[in-house]
Amino acid sequence: MLVFRRDLRNGWRLGSKWVEAVPDPSHFLDPSHGFESPFSLKILILKPSSLGDVVQALPVLRLIKRQWPESEIYWWIESGLAPLLEGDPDLTGVIPFDRKRWGSPLNWLEVLRSIRSLREARFDLVIDLQCLARSASVGWLANGKQFVGLDVIRESARAFYDVIVPRPVGSEHAVDWYLAVLPQIGVRADEPFTWLIERPSIASQVRQRWQVADARWLVLQPGARWETKKWPVEYYVELARQLTARNNGFRLAILGGEDDRSLGETIAKEQPERCLDLTGRLSLPEMVEWLRLSELMVTNDTGPMHVAAALGKPVIALFGPTNPRRTGPYGQTEQTLQTKSLPCVPCMKGYCSYEKPLECLRSISVGAVVEQVSNILSRG
Repeated sequence: MLVFRRDLRNGWRLGSKWVEAVPDPSHFLDPSHGFESPFSLKILILKPSSLGDVVQALPVLRLIKRQWPESEIYWWIESGLAPLLEGDPDLTGVIPFDRKRWGSPLNWLEVLRSIRSLREARFDLVIDLQCLARSASVGWLANGKQFVGLDVIRESARAFYDVIVPRPVGSEHAVDWYLAVLPQIGVRADEPFTWLIERPSIASQVRQRWQVADARWLVLQPGARWETKKWPVEYYVELARQLTARNNGFRLAILGGEDDRSLGETIAKEQPERCLDLTGRLSLPEMVEWLRLSELMVTNDTGPMHVAAALGKPVIALFGPTNPRRTGPYGQTEQTLQTKSLPCVPCMKGYCSYEKPLECLRSISVGAVVEQVSNILSRG
């Protein structure tokens, strides 16, 4: 499909072989290419889901806006995650879409209207950090002057891009791959930035609604999208008992969505005076501010794990079937706990076929987690 693009700039296809030109960052500084100034570009970022992936992609937004302050940046995102970005000072606009509605032929006229509005926006630069068929198709149809994406083979998304960014040598983590986009467009990736900007009004609401006071809050996240990512709930119950017994100042906030309510109730009922069950009760911005006021998080491989890491909070992440070197808490992967001695780890599967079901998680003892918590808190 790339051969049908309006302007073929960085690559062409010969049979089944890709021939790629090295993208030249000066392209974005040269008025002859249609860009009046790199500092006033109109940019569309495609990263619709999931929560953790969106959070990990935020440095791209921050660093572009920091170095090109006059740029107008828009973010295409699933409607359920839009509150995470709404009101963000670095964004000119948030463009939500409803995944379920887009998947139905009954709503294709709505989809076409959305695509038309993207084309009418006349973006200078489109960046696809999702790199699946849907996002690549939307980016291609948006018809920006330049389309940049990651070198992901699945679903043939790379066929749509003008500039294809390979995974950085020596790093597996998703954040580093997203950051690798920036040098390709002439933006430095090594400048400081604030990952998640504080929302004082939301923070104030959180403190008033739940009477946070001066307690030392530790956060537990017992849920996960895959069943194979969930450390057993009875382990969390015992963890809560041991942590509260060690320090009278500790209180535990249990986070999670509606689907995690039963987990939250199971943990909280064992320590009702010391545990606050917040499962299914927080908006996305409230969840962010709860993590901001906490001291530490113990979590499965989840989206909120990445939020805590982005806030610079100590994270003890319990990994089973997935690879923390790629999707662990950024900058803290050495604090993840995973039983690497099993032959199936990491299997990257949502089901377990090992002879001892979920042994990868069951073999992580409560004692090991408590020791890790103690070690981290004693350092700070």
